[in-house]
Amino acid sequence: MSRFDNIHEYDNSLAGNGLAVGIVMSRFNLPVCEGLLSACVAELKRLGVADADMEIANVPGALEIPLVLQTMASSGRFDALVALGAVIRGDTYHFEVVSNDACRAIMEVQLDTGIPIANGILTCDTDEQAEVRMQPKGTDCAQAAIEMANLQKALKAVQK
Repeated sequence: MSRFDNIHEYDNSLAGNGLAVGIVMSRFNLPVCEGLLSACVAELKRLGVADADMEIANVPGALEIPLVLQTMASSGRFDALVALGAVIRGDTYHFEVVSNDACRAIMEVQLDTGIPIANGILTCDTDEQAEVRMQPKGTDCAQAAIEMANLQKALKAVQK
């Protein structure tokens, strides 16, 4: 349904059937990352993504996520990717470096490859904040990945 006469508007689709999704999860702050992963996978399944169409790669920390995302995106096997991690503020500037560089690199991979990436790297001040956000963020990332994969497919179909 379009809000405007004579203007095509793409539908938002959360139909995951037939879509392949790769997930890259950091092991740093593992309990939070496992919570993100659990919520993400549960939502992907609820949206119709088959177990066989999901792959999960684990990396040491948030700064290692973009390289694996780039490899997955370049493989041609995935319709969408998800980055999951948790960077929790400490007493040094390292928090800003990791948060900013990981986010920037994920955006670069997405733009360079044309594969949508849902960024689920939490950047929180405390463990408690991360624990509260992990389930909703994991769910949101699954939805964003599916919606963007479907939108990219619709946009590419019009180009042909």
